[in-house]
Amino acid sequence: MNCGFVALIGRPNVGKSTLMNHLLKQKISITSRKPQTTRHRILGINTTAAGQAIYMDTPGMHNNETRALNRHLNRTAESTLLGVDVIVWLIDGLSWHEYDEVIFKKLEQAGLPVILAVNKVDKVKEKDAILTFFDTAQHRFPFQHLVPISALKGTNLDQLEALVFALLPENELIYPEDQVTDRPEKFLAAEIVREKLTRRLGAELPYELTVEIERYEELPTITKIYAIIWVERTTQKNIVIGKDGEMLKKVGTDARVDIEKLIGQKVYLQLWVKVKRGWSDNERALQSLGFND
Repeated sequence: MNCGFVALIGRPNVGKSTLMNHLLKQKISITSRKPQTTRHRILGINTTAAGQAIYMDTPGMHNNETRALNRHLNRTAESTLLGVDVIVWLIDGLSWHEYDEVIFKKLEQAGLPVILAVNKVDKVKEKDAILTFFDTAQHRFPFQHLVPISALKGTNLDQLEALVFALLPENELIYPEDQVTDRPEKFLAAEIVREKLTRRLGAELPYELTVEIERYEELPTITKIYAIIWVERTTQKNIVIGKDGEMLKKVGTDARVDIEKLIGQKVYLQLWVKVKRGWSDNERALQSLGFND
């Protein structure tokens, strides 16, 4: 069987998490329209008759390293290129961006087979433009394959998956056939809460926001989860709670429904919002909050 690790890389907000979820046919990575929603390396395991592809969803690579959190995101994304067998570089549309030049250099250093996947091709009106772009891309880097896809609509994902499996080495299965991620349910629950915050708050969402599970109790008929939403300022706390606590109630309801689907059991979810000043620019605080990929 073919079995190995596949790094999904690209700039923030190009659709890496959506792509992995659709390849796995279930939701492992949280998604939103806000850049840098993914903050950790998320491993998704897809076992088929062809073998086992172990996808690694990563934070988007970017230029901004002014804060400790941004530096952590870049380190996590770049370290994923170590020890993988195949790289899938996802880009959004038929154009290059400033940071793509940095990614080209990192791919040259990695020396691994790279598939260029161009996302959101359903929005490209002139299909000949895709062929023109692929021709220029092949002159810039020796891509193993170039594939037009739509991660959201599932366009050409079967083709992408077949190309990935063909590039993986022959190997025994690394993970059990029924395992889909290496992350515990406790971690996934925190991510779901953060996703609902991201979607509910939209442009108001404080970037300096994270979720920590304080207690996770698995009982015979119910799972009790106690989570803290950390922000950096009192004004951010007020935004998350909302008028008369309405925003926090909606986030809690949304998150509870998805967590119950995930674990297949009734969930009691209690959320608190607390202030930890400067956590996003403090390496020690990041470690304590689980940013240790």
